Amino acid sequence: MINEATRLNVEEGQDDRLLKPLGGYLGYSNEWRELAQVISRDIFSSDPNVRWDDIIGLDNAKRIMKEAVVYPIKYPQLFTGILSPWKGLLLYGPPGTGKTLLAKAVATECNTTFFNISASSIVSKWRGDSEKLVRVLFELARFHAPSTIFLDELESLMSQRGSSGGGTEHEGSRRMKTELLVQMDGLAKTDDLVFLLAASNLPWELDHAMLRRLEKRILVDLPTEEAREAMFKHHLPPLITPESHGLDLRAEIDYKLLAGATQGYSGSDIRLVAKEAAMTPVRKVFQVLEQLAEAEEPHIALDPVTTQDVQSAIAHTKPSARLLTEKYKKWQQEYESV
Repeated sequence: MINEATRLNVEEGQDDRLLKPLGGYLGYSNEWRELAQVISRDIFSSDPNVRWDDIIGLDNAKRIMKEAVVYPIKYPQLFTGILSPWKGLLLYGPPGTGKTLLAKAVATECNTTFFNISASSIVSKWRGDSEKLVRVLFELARFHAPSTIFLDELESLMSQRGSSGGGTEHEGSRRMKTELLVQMDGLAKTDDLVFLLAASNLPWELDHAMLRRLEKRILVDLPTEEAREAMFKHHLPPLITPESHGLDLRAEIDYKLLAGATQGYSGSDIRLVAKEAAMTPVRKVFQVLEQLAEAEEPHIALDPVTTQDVQSAIAHTKPSARLLTEKYKKWQQEYESV
């Protein structure tokens, strides 16, 4: 992974290392120098600090990602010929199920340069710049190989080409998509350890040519009952000690009961429920705190968070993806590739 010193060199204009792969045929013009600096800002220079074990459940997704990214680097002698490494993987599923967390785990656990790319990274208002940014991105990724390019919210970049919303697609958008597809083809024809990891909440909106290039397509589904129970234990353990003020907040909870009551909830939904439940005993002391003089030191004992508190939070927190579950399963039947 690129270190902080390299990033500082880029910011100071000492970017020969970043521009080296472009120098042979693009030159060191100010235009390409600026484009390379734009892409270099999206290289992870710090550790996201997300480990595989920090992600509850999703064992199948973690296994496939290790096969695609980790093992080809650790055991290159095994990945030759028909077993050559995959070049693209799509994580799709409801929002809040852990797709971005999996990408952060790749950045943390794998000794690769990690490009965290969003639409703002490679979409430009200037004519011709978007496709140039895509080209620079892949050239830098090859130069810094082994590297991983992460494209979040892929549908915002690679929706189906042609007419959209009753109108004609903009020419610049078509050129950018074409360049991205061409660069993906280039990855498949080289031995460079460059891997494209993409995430999408709306896979049915993706261009079919892009789906073909994303060889592995994995449904990151809603958590199982066992995983939901583990999430509640993680967010609301028997003793919660907030770091900010040192108050001990206890939890007296039937975790198995709550796991059964949250069928259809995503990981982020469960975190929201736990946060709302933990606020219940805190709300009871607000009035006391407001009556204290500013100079007084409050001595407060909070009531424990109970199963009833969590059930009340569940009643007021609806699952965010409950209406799309069947649509994901139907899409999986047509396009799954594991």
